[in-house]
Amino acid sequence: MAGIVSKVTKLFDMPDPNDPLAPAALMARAQGVVEKQSALLEPLARLFAERGESLYIVGGSVRDAMLGREVHDLDFTTSARPAVIQEILAEWGEKVWDTGIEFGTVSAIRHGETVEITTFRSDLYDGVTRNPEVTFGETLDGDLVRRDFACNAMAIELSLDDDHLAPTFHDPVNGLADLVAGVLDTPQEPEVSFRDDPLRMLRAARFVSQLGFTVADRVFDAMRDMASEIERITAERVQAELDKLMLGARPWEGIDLLVATGVAEYILPEIPALQLETDEHMQHKDVYRHSLTVLRQATELEDSDEGPDLKLRWAALMHDIGKPATRAPKEGGGVTFYHHEVVGAKMTRKRLKALKYPKHVISDVGQLVFLHMRFHGFGEGQWTDSAVRRYVTDAGELLPKLHKLVRADCTTRNPRKAARLQRTYDHLEERIADIAAKEDLARVRPDLDGNEIMQILGLKPGPEVGKAWKYLKELRLERGELDHDEAVAELKTWWENENA
Repeated sequence: MAGIVSKVTKLFDMPDPNDPLAPAALMARAQGVVEKQSALLEPLARLFAERGESLYIVGGSVRDAMLGREVHDLDFTTSARPAVIQEILAEWGEKVWDTGIEFGTVSAIRHGETVEITTFRSDLYDGVTRNPEVTFGETLDGDLVRRDFACNAMAIELSLDDDHLAPTFHDPVNGLADLVAGVLDTPQEPEVSFRDDPLRMLRAARFVSQLGFTVADRVFDAMRDMASEIERITAERVQAELDKLMLGARPWEGIDLLVATGVAEYILPEIPALQLETDEHMQHKDVYRHSLTVLRQATELEDSDEGPDLKLRWAALMHDIGKPATRAPKEGGGVTFYHHEVVGAKMTRKRLKALKYPKHVISDVGQLVFLHMRFHGFGEGQWTDSAVRRYVTDAGELLPKLHKLVRADCTTRNPRKAARLQRTYDHLEERIADIAAKEDLARVRPDLDGNEIMQILGLKPGPEVGKAWKYLKELRLERGELDHDEAVAELKTWWENENA
């Protein structure tokens, strides 16, 4: 339990879990959030009370208030049916919309604050799809027990005392104790919960990443035993959860849970495949653990003002997935992974495509994986100016991400070697800056444009113009900027050779 506590403490300002007053401290923190919003919430609670209906803040809103996270867009549940909710919100809000009336959910905005209110639910699942038969419930407890995790199954009743807000805390499944301990456990038996909705297994990994929590032993066991159930979930839904996981505070821990339970075998099989066996003849670093380390180090290199970088994180996780396919023994002992970056880039694009990622994500992450080994050809700084130009040009707009990826990938148990690699990359960046000061490396283009090429060679638009343009670009990369007459002479010489 001590390890769990330390994780939570690092991410959030949490009281000592051994302090008997810790639960009260968290409830007071949540009450403080409600009081701050009293001008917004009191009129809303009053309108529900006048209809004889109860209203509760619920779910992640309560959890985040207790953790001290910023709470956006409050979630509510109520005894009122959807039509009544609509009537009340029409009176209270500035704008009301039907979020999913068939599921009992209506939303509204007032003074820039958005609320989402859902009628008590008591869903029935068929055990085949994750789409429940929506039925409205009669009690708060019945609504809370159907939720994914106990720490998301707490509620604050917006009751009134003498016409003033008097919040009341409800915790039928002991979610507060789990929150204090930093544990994810299900309100029901986890087998029942995951059979109802296998996506909850991915949500467990996501919360591990976002909150720094660990899963209860029974949740871990159920995820391991039911891993194949994730195949019932569409690729789009899997992708959405993976994004939230990858953008969390500790994505490597969420990924590790998916691998340890076997869930990753069905959605990211390339990652558990990195757990290569070692033997006395083919020693190598633990590629899987290395990849998690690179992911962690990449997050540490992100610009804090720009927030999490999804493409960088995916590239960090996937950068070595080509190693199992390219693994070969080296004469004299050891192992090689020649061209694993080429194979890995293809595998990365294929996996992200299967997960329905947009083309720009697939392309950029694949290119980062493809380029991540290029630096190691730099050696002790012997690259020509031409090689530096190519490095920058091939990376294009991805260059800042490539810098971070390569630095994150400099992992070794030898501190001197690690320091040497970082110094070498410092040198490469200095070379890039030096050349960029002389040339516009961000826009390396031929010294002649298409119109000039056509005029000089007497060509009409067509593939020959493109070939000439490509030749001039290669020449620019090789030799740097040429003056106009020199470029014209080189073009004419190339054209004569092409047509000899």
